[in-house]
Amino acid sequence: MSVPARISLATLGVADVARSTEFYASLGWKLSPASVPAVVSFFHTAGGLLSLVKTDDVSTDAGIAPRRSTDFRGVMLAINVASPAEVDESLRAVVQAGAALVKAGGEADWGGYVGYFTDPDGHLWEITYNPGFPLDHDGVPRLP
Repeated sequence: MSVPARISLATLGVADVARSTEFYASLGWKLSPASVPAVVSFFHTAGGLLSLVKTDDVSTDAGIAPRRSTDFRGVMLAINVASPAEVDESLRAVVQAGAALVKAGGEADWGGYVGYFTDPDGHLWEITYNPGFPLDHDGVPRLP
C-alpha cells in the first residue's frame, strides 16, 4: 500500500482555542460549522484544512509530553500570494490581527519575495511570492 501524497489537515496546538480562532477569523478565514467552540476550530483553506486544538489535547492524544515553549519548532507553514505587494499587504494584516512580525518582506536570494510572522502561539508562517510557482484559480501553487 502506498500513502497518498497530500496534506488533508494541518493542526496547530494552541494555548487558547478561542483566542486563536479569533486571530485566524480576523484574517478573513472561513470557520467551519464542524468546529466545537473552545475545543477545536476548523478553517477552510485553498488546500487542506487548518485546525486549532489545545496543545495539551494534541499531546495527550498522541501520547507525548506537551511542549511548554514557543521557541521555533522546526516547522513552518506558508501562504503563497500573487505579488510582492501582496506579501507586504498580508504581513500588515496579520500584524494588525495580533501576529508578531519576524522578518519584513524582502527579496529572496532565489528570486522571490518573502516575509515571516508568528501567530499568537508562536507558530512560524511564511508569506511568499514565488514567480516559479504560479497560483491556480484557487490560489494553490502549482509546481512544474
